Amino acid sequence: MSHSAAVQDSSPPRAHAGVLRRALRREATRLRQPRHVAAILLLGIAAGLAIASLFARGELAGADARAYWAAVRIWLNAGDPYHPVGPFMPYVYAPWLLPGFVPWALLPWDVAWFTWRAASVVLLLWTIGWAYRLRPLATGITVLCLFFPITANLDTGNINLLLVFMIWAAQFTAPRTAGFLWALATALKWLPLVFLPLLAPRGRAWGVVFLAIAGALSLLTLNATLVQLQVLFALPRPARVDYLVYLWCLVPWLWRHPDPLRYLRATTWVGWGRGWLVDLRRPRGLATRFRRAFGFRVA
Repeated sequence: MSHSAAVQDSSPPRAHAGVLRRALRREATRLRQPRHVAAILLLGIAAGLAIASLFARGELAGADARAYWAAVRIWLNAGDPYHPVGPFMPYVYAPWLLPGFVPWALLPWDVAWFTWRAASVVLLLWTIGWAYRLRPLATGITVLCLFFPITANLDTGNINLLLVFMIWAAQFTAPRTAGFLWALATALKWLPLVFLPLLAPRGRAWGVVFLAIAGALSLLTLNATLVQLQVLFALPRPARVDYLVYLWCLVPWLWRHPDPLRYLRATTWVGWGRGWLVDLRRPRGLATRFRRAFGFRVA
């Protein structure tokens, strides 16, 4: 009786060890494939270049994140975040979004900056890991091509990367959450507007609803919104190469498609164009297309 109990007690660890060994063998076999080796080399080069660039910047990094942090503190002290005094850049986002930064901005700057950058790095690594599991070589090539805009945003602490992660999350979450994330990203910067088609149909509908709410909030804070727009358009704008990081938003949409390269073929765009032309000649067909695009029932 005691011998059989001992065998039963020892079998689960042995079973787990067997599963682990098989998983390691599969992983080792996969890593010996040429495309996986090439992908790891490309990711390693991109990581090395990024780390070297960030270390070279040192204490000069975090200018954009520091502007968000300082803006909240100035606002809490009844100051004007759009015209800060001191070595800070002005806050250029909607006034009603300021309270969302408060919990983070109450941290001391060193802690706040570490938290901001650490969260960006962790989320970036998660997205790269997800993409690598589906298409390793394509992921390695894409990360290497986007290494400069990714590193630039990690260096300055610009909110671009966090908006990219919002668009990523919107492609995996329930429609209401997806719409909220897309609308929030679009309210912060208008560039995410173009990524509405990446959402599921019902997510698009919720996104339009939440974006309308954001517009209403801007109207309620109209005086501050007008000041924001004046500061935004008066700010010197060099070539924004860091905006290329938004191309990373396309990865979940493309990687999950069985033929992602079809969007690079002229025949795909010609077919879509012909379909739209046919629907434009038939108002009912166009209305049906829009209803389907936003998840409404087609009569």
